[in-house]
Amino acid sequence: MLERIQKANDIKDLKPEELPELAQEIRKFLVKKISKTGGHLASNLGVVELTMAMHLVFDLPKDKIIWDVGHQSYTHKILTGRKDGFDDLRKYGGMSGFPKRKESACDAFDTGHSSTSISAGLGYVCARDLQREDYSVISVIGDGSLTGGMAYEALNNASTLKKNFIIVLNDNHMSISENVGGMSDYLAKLRTADFYTDLKKGVTTVLHNVPVVGDPVIERIRKTKSSLKQLIVPGMFFEDMGITYLGPIQGHNIPTMVRAFKEARKIEGPVLLHVITKKGKGYGPAEEKPEKFHGIGPFRVETGEPENPKKKDTYTDVFCKVMCDEAARNDKLAAITAAMEDGTGLAGFRKKYPDRFFDVGIAEEHAVTFAAGLAAGGIKPVFAVYSSFLQRAYDQMIHDVALQNLPVMFAVDRAGLVGNDGETHQGIFDLSYLSTIPNMVVLSPKHKWELADMIRFGIAYDGPVAIRYPRGSACDACPEFRSPVVYGKSEMLYEEREIAVIFVGHMFGEALEVRKQLKEAGYHCSLVNARFVKPLDTEMLDHLTEQHKLIVTIEENVRSGGFGEHVTEYLMRTGSDARVQILALPDEYIEHGNVEVLRKETGLDVETMTAKIRKLYETL
Repeated sequence: MLERIQKANDIKDLKPEELPELAQEIRKFLVKKISKTGGHLASNLGVVELTMAMHLVFDLPKDKIIWDVGHQSYTHKILTGRKDGFDDLRKYGGMSGFPKRKESACDAFDTGHSSTSISAGLGYVCARDLQREDYSVISVIGDGSLTGGMAYEALNNASTLKKNFIIVLNDNHMSISENVGGMSDYLAKLRTADFYTDLKKGVTTVLHNVPVVGDPVIERIRKTKSSLKQLIVPGMFFEDMGITYLGPIQGHNIPTMVRAFKEARKIEGPVLLHVITKKGKGYGPAEEKPEKFHGIGPFRVETGEPENPKKKDTYTDVFCKVMCDEAARNDKLAAITAAMEDGTGLAGFRKKYPDRFFDVGIAEEHAVTFAAGLAAGGIKPVFAVYSSFLQRAYDQMIHDVALQNLPVMFAVDRAGLVGNDGETHQGIFDLSYLSTIPNMVVLSPKHKWELADMIRFGIAYDGPVAIRYPRGSACDACPEFRSPVVYGKSEMLYEEREIAVIFVGHMFGEALEVRKQLKEAGYHCSLVNARFVKPLDTEMLDHLTEQHKLIVTIEENVRSGGFGEHVTEYLMRTGSDARVQILALPDEYIEHGNVEVLRKETGLDVETMTAKIRKLYETL
């Protein structure tokens, strides 16, 4: 069946009895390919039939399907003729693991973060109507993404505008970790038959199949103002907002979903289809542990075990261990995650200190202000969050934390280049946006021991502090370089003259090698660990300018607003004669690919940096 899918809408040429075989082939294909390349598996296995049904009913690229997050769009890519791209999935120059408009006309909107699809879809709807065009807009959002506040802002707006718009709620009671909160509990009730009263028989089509528009029983129930309505009709939360609710619908039954989409297309105004799916469906290990197979590297198909098991602690592991140790000594220490318990390493903390662990759902803005409230109330909160996800809470960091100088600690995971997830996940802006915030202290460790010391410093610090560290194995080189962490002070590792290299955090290994190559070429070179991006160690900078003609900064952050620019500004302001060379990422969005490849492409590899330093120094 897969060989007959070469372009968008080819699925419409298949016979109904051939569709289950296609679904089975797609699952086998995904497991086989992702076991080699890595990627998002469980989420994609869960939406195979759902995606097929949408492609059977709607015409692409005329109609617009907008995926929330986009990590579940692999079947969509297959059905739009991109099957051959899976050999290079998430590799540099290869196919993205997320929807991309420049990749296909069938990708209506670039996504990568949660809770955005309803807003984007509603924008499409209004653009369509303003231009008197005729096409359907379908926004797909998971129940995990429905914990994000932006989704409710969009639902509120959709109910007001009352435009024709289809929202698909893909309900598998999972995001990356298991969902939490009131909406999760509400949807759980909708999934269970005992939620309904004696009139259950009258709404059987709602529960088990698809409500028939115009059915007298359903219409009477929808219109009644009696209190029974809250118990009888599923989805009254949405209905009361003015959004027609259809469901719950069995999400792995293609004929049922095809019928549902056809009915939804007839309804005037916004309509929400509540589809029940199983994350990881069709592959035993992913069904059993969907969180493990959310985003996974290469693995053995037979067992589901990683092809290359990790051999060293990651920075995330170090964070978890230190947090648990410190919590044993400090009963005011609390941990917060935005639906990333496993990804940020807080699963161990939750097991030991459940009363001091808070999963707020995919709600970074709320998480930051919630942390501010905890801090104001006398607790020491630590918000563990990916660098690119923290961007969503910039205003809350400024107004609710830093303005009051509250002691909130931000454990900023996945800082710098993260590789194969691409532009939406690269943590390359945090040094810039964090360092603009008054009262914020920003640190970055060079190795695992320094991370441990910085976490302890951050917990003890009486003000807002952010510690940024990368994805992957923690550097365990040079344990002898471990002087105490002192507020605002950098660390001199090697002191010479002529050239001074100041590196930020996990660029330690590259900086060591750059110095080595410069030494082999006959240059003198000092090496400084910045430690604090904010505040700058101006005393160290003044000292360096006495014996060094060239100050080089190395950071895995965009150049604009980064550490190097702050160093340059200070030296210019003080009238120093020293020349500054900034080695940083370009002010661009960095595509997906292996981190080493991306560093080479952006000029942050050892050879390129060394050559640039030598070339500039020879001109001085």
